[in-house]
Amino acid sequence: MNQPVPPSHYPALLADIKQRIGQAQTRAMLAVNAELIRLYWEIGQMLDARQKLKGWGAAVIPRLARDIRNELPEVKGFSERNIKRMLAFYREYPALQFVPQAVAQIESAGKVPQPVALFPAELLASIPWGHHLLLMEKIKDAATRRWYMQATLAQGWSRSVLQMQIETSAHARQGKTTSNFALRLPPPQSDLVQQTLKDPYLFDFLTLEEPFHERELETGLIRHLEKFLLELGQGFAFVGRQYHVAVGEQDFYIDLLFYHLRLRCYIVIELKRGAFKPEYAGKMNFYCSVVDDVLRHTQDAPTIGLILCQQQNEVIAEYALRGVDKPIGISTFELTRALPAELASKLPSIEQIEQELGGGPV
Repeated sequence: MNQPVPPSHYPALLADIKQRIGQAQTRAMLAVNAELIRLYWEIGQMLDARQKLKGWGAAVIPRLARDIRNELPEVKGFSERNIKRMLAFYREYPALQFVPQAVAQIESAGKVPQPVALFPAELLASIPWGHHLLLMEKIKDAATRRWYMQATLAQGWSRSVLQMQIETSAHARQGKTTSNFALRLPPPQSDLVQQTLKDPYLFDFLTLEEPFHERELETGLIRHLEKFLLELGQGFAFVGRQYHVAVGEQDFYIDLLFYHLRLRCYIVIELKRGAFKPEYAGKMNFYCSVVDDVLRHTQDAPTIGLILCQQQNEVIAEYALRGVDKPIGISTFELTRALPAELASKLPSIEQIEQELGGGPV
């Protein structure tokens, strides 16, 4: 018996529900985590105070870890190393006030509003302990660290995903897309769309080598769809590849079509080898117009186009976008992650490797 054909918006509905279930599960885990973070901070505070006021040395920590293990063997997380991390955690954020929200509202009544803290207790209590350790180790700039904390909460990043995002400098790529969003969308929507997209996109999970065809790139991204969606960011729901639209008795095929659950709009993605060309903007404008007419519902925001190419000249891109009606962004993509200059300079040359192995050039 044939199954009934689902409505056109069904894939987006299913993706939305799955995302909400995942978000609810994440919130539940973070609620359990909050008391643990508060406990670790308070232990760090106690140790710091005793070291400063009573002159306790570092030798007390190994004994403390040993005694807790002996007297509370069922309690985990109090190794010597982790207790030292608690002390470091407190010293990173010494000005926190862990008080219940209702108490905080009563105490603040009638008082002059205070500046918002860069790291409010509510934010730190929502971040898992393992994430905190990674952030303290990898990110020293306070504003950048806060960005990764907020992104972790918004997108539900695991520790491994957070590490990957740090290694690829996600904070420096967000919002860098060349676009006409400010001209084609109202301010709240244009700002949100701009911050949703990035430049460049890193597709180093692919194994393509130059020269390659655009269809090979497209096939590789779909084969690694989970990693592709992770690089695109939260909210992208995959609708179709080579998505067919018929216009004027002719057939057209969109490279990749997505629906964004937060922006509430379709996103058309076109993949291009080499440098951006002005004619790409006209073709994308056509696709966005078709999707707006054929697929867009009355509750949806205007369709957005994203052209991904290997290089772009920003001046040419800005001129190309100036005359089109639809909101379009242009970003680059990279197939291999470029090494930082200071690291690349430290890598040995082939000659040095041959010398280390005891042989010279053949």
